[in-house]
Amino acid sequence: MSEERPARLEVGVVGTGRVGAVLGAALAEAGHHVVAGYGVSLTSRTRAGALLPGVPLVSVDEVFARSGLVLLTVPDDVLPALVDGLANTAAVRAGQLIAHTSGRYGISVLDPVTRAGALPLALHPAMTFTGTSVDLQRLAGATFGVTAPEPLWPVAEALVVEMGSDPVRIAEEHRPLYHAALAHGANHLVTLVNDAMDLLRVADVAEPDKVLGPLLSAALDNSMRQQDDALTGPVARGDAGTVASHIRYIDQTLPEATGAYVALARRSAARALAAGRLKASDAEALLDVLADVPREPPR
Repeated sequence: MSEERPARLEVGVVGTGRVGAVLGAALAEAGHHVVAGYGVSLTSRTRAGALLPGVPLVSVDEVFARSGLVLLTVPDDVLPALVDGLANTAAVRAGQLIAHTSGRYGISVLDPVTRAGALPLALHPAMTFTGTSVDLQRLAGATFGVTAPEPLWPVAEALVVEMGSDPVRIAEEHRPLYHAALAHGANHLVTLVNDAMDLLRVADVAEPDKVLGPLLSAALDNSMRQQDDALTGPVARGDAGTVASHIRYIDQTLPEATGAYVALARRSAARALAAGRLKASDAEALLDVLADVPREPPR
């Protein structure tokens, strides 16, 4: 990273949702000046009031008029149309930094405003947000997937570091795969954990979070450190009878989770075999059990 601290910027936030309000607050803590925001829903406006006190909520055009750096923190599917609309107005100024926070897109989605003289950045925080001050603490040590023209890399790097996070370069062509990896890991983890807690509740476990919390924390830590060597349990051991019992009881209790269990068991078996954690001789009966279960979820 360049040791030269960048000039303080006048920052505008278009979309004061969970991400926008938090990143605006993080930049303000770093010494930048958040001068304007745009939020439509009552929730967004309330969040802005809590995290960006004193920052006026104005029109999108006014946000651009007041700002040297504009954060576009809107849903992925909304971003291209927003950028196209901005390009058809006089809102964008030459030399103005425009950064979006979409994981899916790189800087090519900003081409319409780049042609108008804007300086494009793609800064995606690899973090799940609550939209509260808790997120400011979580940014410390988090990463941002950054795509930027090479001359703007020092600016993108400095902004991320000032928010307490680490920048990771993501090539333009790899943005969709990068985002798919994060969504697969984080979003599906939430579904998996909640399915597991639902099953424990049916098993009369009053506080399933206390049972799962230490186990899942250790499993995540082991996975980060040991990769596939962290695989344990009946699939990695080839315990076909145990897995068959799991499937039977899950199907009786929470049938909508059966397909997910079977799909993940198949994938775990494949990884365990490839890593040498599961012997081929032990895998045959297990794979037979998993092959007998329909892939289609219950209707």
